[in-house]
Amino acid sequence: MAAFSEIIGHEQLIEHLQNAIRTGKVSHAYILDGEEGAGKRLLARAFAQTLQCEKGGTDACGECRSCIQAAGGNQPDIILVSHEKSNSIGVDEIREQLCQDIQIRPYSSPYKIYLVDEAEKMTVQAQNALLKTIEEPPSYGIILLLTANSQGFLPTILSRCVTLKLRPVSDAQVRRYLMEELHLPDYQADICAAFARGNIGKAKRLAQSEHFGELKDHALHLVRHIGDMEIYEITDAIRRVTDYKADIGDYLDLLVLWYRDVLLFKATRQVDTLVFAEEINYISAQASKSSYEGLERIIEALDKAKVRLRANVNFELAMELLLLTIKEN
Repeated sequence: MAAFSEIIGHEQLIEHLQNAIRTGKVSHAYILDGEEGAGKRLLARAFAQTLQCEKGGTDACGECRSCIQAAGGNQPDIILVSHEKSNSIGVDEIREQLCQDIQIRPYSSPYKIYLVDEAEKMTVQAQNALLKTIEEPPSYGIILLLTANSQGFLPTILSRCVTLKLRPVSDAQVRRYLMEELHLPDYQADICAAFARGNIGKAKRLAQSEHFGELKDHALHLVRHIGDMEIYEITDAIRRVTDYKADIGDYLDLLVLWYRDVLLFKATRQVDTLVFAEEINYISAQASKSSYEGLERIIEALDKAKVRLRANVNFELAMELLLLTIKEN
């Protein structure tokens, strides 16, 4: 079942959508803009299911025929637009699955609702075809464009849709979800919540990933011991980091969290605010040895490494510069 009551966070967006349902002022086209895992699919499904719910409230009842069909993915008037190519949604797919189909009245519901996931992948031709439908939609038609980048749309599409931007969920909400629903211990929930930065989907993925555990263990081993490493050991560490090249963004984010903890502990001597509180002995030792300026240089070097790697700078060179900066500071 998809219901607003089951969604964590996004209270303002839910209030906006429920108010539109309550007042009968539902727009014919919405853009739900949020990063992968932010919850836009769940929000779109909850909105669609509530609109079609036979009880007519501001949240899906989960019991009527329409809700049961929606939960099973076979509600005939909630249509998920699909596409064959992984990197684009073509004009023929939009015309056949949406523009032409929307001319047929709903089978059994008050609305005919279309969910276009990864909508930023629509070609210009596909967007222009969709634009004609958005400009003159049938009264029962509602189009939900789900995207991680609304700037990929034509200005004419943006101007004719209600754009709802998904914001990060609070760390406290993420942490509570991980502990109560996934039964994570508090220290692990703290790490996943801090790392996910308000993205429930990412937090869930990290919590259930054995690979992330390996990534974290390797990163923590490095930061615990890099101060005592010889140059040849750093070279060997770079070779080992290459094994995580596909997840280097996550790897570097772990290092950023560590050195922010060191900086925070140096400034406050407070343990309860640390992400890696269970590593307090190592954090305390590094805080004593490093200066504020040195820790700032490390964090800046981590940001630079991310920029260099996004620019396709040689991986080994970028990591060598980074690890040497960390060792020096």
